Amino acid sequence: MRMLHTMLRVGNLEESLKFYCEVLGMKLLRQKDYPGGEFTLAFVGYGDEADHTVIELTYNWGTDHYDIGNGYGHIALGVEDIYQTCEEIKARGGKVVREPGPMKHGTTVIAFVEDPTGYKIELIQLKD
Repeated sequence: MRMLHTMLRVGNLEESLKFYCEVLGMKLLRQKDYPGGEFTLAFVGYGDEADHTVIELTYNWGTDHYDIGNGYGHIALGVEDIYQTCEEIKARGGKVVREPGPMKHGTTVIAFVEDPTGYKIELIQLKD
């Protein structure tokens, strides 16, 4: 077994695609409208679905807002240079909601960014 994808419901598909593709550097792997169900699925990621876990963005037509709730945590991405990555995200219009620094009660350097829907993405400094 292996993990295939994580699904997030989004209120504005174009805005979300712009964030994941232009701000975080993912690629749109596939997208399909389902008129009978009135929804669109878009899959984004850093590599082909055959070899990588990806994110499924689900847009339910006519729904422009979701309550994130208190059960959702975050998606985590490993990065080579967390400080440079955060600066690049800000330069591309992304929202860094926790600047890079050691995690509470630990030494791992982390940061958090937020997507247009309000989902948190944790950035973790990869160790050499």
